[in-house]
Parts: sequence; structure tokens; C-alpha cells
Amino acid sequence: MSHLTARLREYGRTPPEPMTLPLAEGELRIRRWLRVLPGKRLVGHGELNGQPVLAKLFIATGAERHWQRESVGIQALQRAALSTPALLASGELAGGGRYLLTEYLTDACSLRQLWDELADRQPGSAAAEAILHRALTLIGRMHRQGLQQTDLHLGNFLQQGDELYVIDGDAIEVSDPGRPLSDAARLDNLGLFFAQLPPEWDQRMRELLGTYMISCDGGLDATAVVTATARRRQARLQQFLDKTLRDCTQFAVSRRFDRFISVLRSEQALLAPLLADPDSAFAGQPLLKDGGSSTVTRVTLGGRELVVKRYNIKGPGHWLKRFWRPSRAWHSWLAAWRLDFLGIATPQPLAMIERRFGPLRSQAWLISEYCAGENLLQHLGEQGERVPQGREAQQLLRPFHQLHAARISHGDFKATNLLWHQEQAVLIDLDAMQTHDEPTAWQRAWQKDRARFIRNWPEGSALRLWLEANLPG
Repeated sequence: MSHLTARLREYGRTPPEPMTLPLAEGELRIRRWLRVLPGKRLVGHGELNGQPVLAKLFIATGAERHWQRESVGIQALQRAALSTPALLASGELAGGGRYLLTEYLTDACSLRQLWDELADRQPGSAAAEAILHRALTLIGRMHRQGLQQTDLHLGNFLQQGDELYVIDGDAIEVSDPGRPLSDAARLDNLGLFFAQLPPEWDQRMRELLGTYMISCDGGLDATAVVTATARRRQARLQQFLDKTLRDCTQFAVSRRFDRFISVLRSEQALLAPLLADPDSAFAGQPLLKDGGSSTVTRVTLGGRELVVKRYNIKGPGHWLKRFWRPSRAWHSWLAAWRLDFLGIATPQPLAMIERRFGPLRSQAWLISEYCAGENLLQHLGEQGERVPQGREAQQLLRPFHQLHAARISHGDFKATNLLWHQEQAVLIDLDAMQTHDEPTAWQRAWQKDRARFIRNWPEGSALRLWLEANLPG
């Protein structure tokens, strides 16, 4: 029994379920693990003596510190009369770990789940805006009481009926109980919240802040919040991109002398045959592209349609130019995840593989979801006689506005590099994509992109004139 905590650590990412654990209050039966941080923390849904509970098991060395922070955070929320699941039990696990059990809110749904279920999360969506107003009302109440959620995101708010709850007491920081947070602290915390929304929502900042200010009983400059948001978003983006290249909960990364692999952990089992032999995708399959620099094919695996792109080395001279820098697959992998982070539509990247000789790189592969749909040249017509209207026009222009706001250039904006899929424009072929910090270089790259896209249609055509008038300049 004294080895309980050590055993929980040894399970790594796959603790068994169901699982029964003896506690001072009785037997805790875990039905389902909700989150697993190997060797650190386990979060599960289960029952204690027949009562539904949410269990947090702190199993890392020095677990007492996080356990105490969780307890203190819950108590601070309760003192401030802010709704949070009730603390039911807390204590020490055999072997040095700690546990904390809270009320399990049956039929509750996080605001993140509600947000993700919406087909349209753009500014102007009434349902999406209502979710943000709900969260900002509660954030304002927290700030007015001197509290802030240092891991502030929609997933840390649970909606049950008409009641909205704050969860994750470990991230609750108490500044000066009963007294409002400083303006600097409020700015930074709101920046963290807004940084996790698509950048398009920044244009609605004043309207959204109105709800917050009523709840917090104090004003903030919208421009200052936008600045704080940009700072926080850039930091989060860089942190996320770093995660795509290291072993973590979301990504499985393998580094060997002859190969580097990064794959979505959730897709690792499905992709195992391709990860072992990516060239097997090309055997007997029709090619989507057969160029000197890259070869692209479509393959079915486990009932899923995938695209495999191999970046070729054309000869010794080409290898001498490429071996010392990250491969084009590496570049496209990061570019795709950058777009995903910013809410810009692109096929889901699944895995990236580099063939190596120690630090030297050669061939590389990128595996993505297959995106069904015709390219924009087919969808809009080669002669440019049709001008999109209404929602189609809005969705066509959306990625251009998103790229412009993020200072990203595509580098090869042919109409065939955008697909019309599920009523939206989807970017593909990200090999030449760049982000720009220097304004002059950015304007030069953007104007080149803009002109290249417009040139897809005849001069003087209705569509070309419409694009010239409506694409961001």
C-alpha cells in the first residue's frame, strides 16, 4: 500500500480504468481519466462511497505544494462568493502523494466545449459572443474581489443550467483579498484571456470590455488591452510551436540518429505504418503531384483519407544546400500549426518525419488530413465572370484578412493553393510561408501575394475588379 503513489507514477500516460484507490474517507473508484500528466498529476471522474466526484491525484515529488495551492484557491473562490465545485475531501496518498476530491457537476459543459461546437465562431456570431460575455462577467467579478485565474481560458469555466462555475483552484492567485486587482494585473490577465481567441475578435474589444467593466466596476483602455493581448498571444504561439517539436501530452516526438518524428499523439497508432515506412504511401498510388522537389499522394488508412508529401533531395548539390537547415517538411509543419493556432483554415497536420544522419537532414515527409474540395480557380471559374456574394464573399476574404492581421505571407498564392471546403477557403502548400516583423519587408511580401492571387483571373474581369477592391491592401 505504501507504494501506491509510485505505482501511479509508473503507469505513465495510460493508467488503467476503472481503478479503485483506498482513501481515508472510503474507496475511490475512478471510472474515467480526464487528464493525465505522467508522473505529475492525474484527474479523473469517479465515485466515493457512491457519490460522484472529480478526483485530482498529485503524484509528483513535492506534490504537497500544488495540492495546497488547489485547496487555497478553492477556498478563496468560496470566500468571494464565486461559484466553484464544493471541496469534498482532501488528504495524503500512501507513498507521499496527495489527493483532492470535489463535487462532480453532472451534465455540466465547459465554455470551451460550447465554443468548439459552434459552426461559426467569427465576430458577429451571436452565440459565440454570448459565451464570451458570460465568461467576462465572471472574470470581472473575480478581479473585483482581488482574484485572478492565472491559467485563464474558456475551458476553466463550467456551465450547469444557468450557473457558471470557475474551476482549477491551483491557478487561482489572490492579490489582496476583497480589494480589486491593480490595472496592470487586470490588463495582463485579460490579455491572456483574449490571446486564446482568434485575432479577429480584437476588433470587438470595446464591446466585450463593456460587459467586463460593468461586472468589475472599473474601466480599462481598450487599446491597452489589445496591446496586452498581442504580447500574450505571441508568447503563447511560440510556446505552442515549441511543443509541436517535443514530447508532451499532445505530441509524441522520437529522436534517433537516423530519423526525427513528431506526430499527434492521438494519431500515433493509426499512423504507425506510415511512420515506420512513409514511402509505402507512394507504392501503387496515383500521385497528386510529381515534381522534382516534392511528390504528393493520397492514401486511405483506417478509413481516413490522408495526404503524404515527400520533400525530395534532387542530388548531391541540392543536399549540400539543404542538409544544414530544417527541412521543408519541418517548415510546413510549423506553418500549419501556426495557422491552426490563429484559427486560419488549413488541413490538419498529423505528422512530420525527417531522415537524418546525426544532425544532417535529407528527405522529409509531411502527413496531413485530406481536404476534399475544388480549388478556387475551379470554384470561382477561370474567366472571373462570377462575383461572390454574402457569406461566400465573407468566407473567401476571411483568410486574407487573417493573414494580413498576423503579418503572414503565403509565398505562392495561386488560386490552386486555396481549396473551397465546407463553405470556407482552406490554405494548402505552405512551403514558402513566412511571418514578418519588419514593416517594409512585410508590405513587399504581402503586395506580392496579393498581386499573385489577383492575377489568377483575366484583367478587367468582374472577379478581378472585385478582388482589387476588397482584398486588404
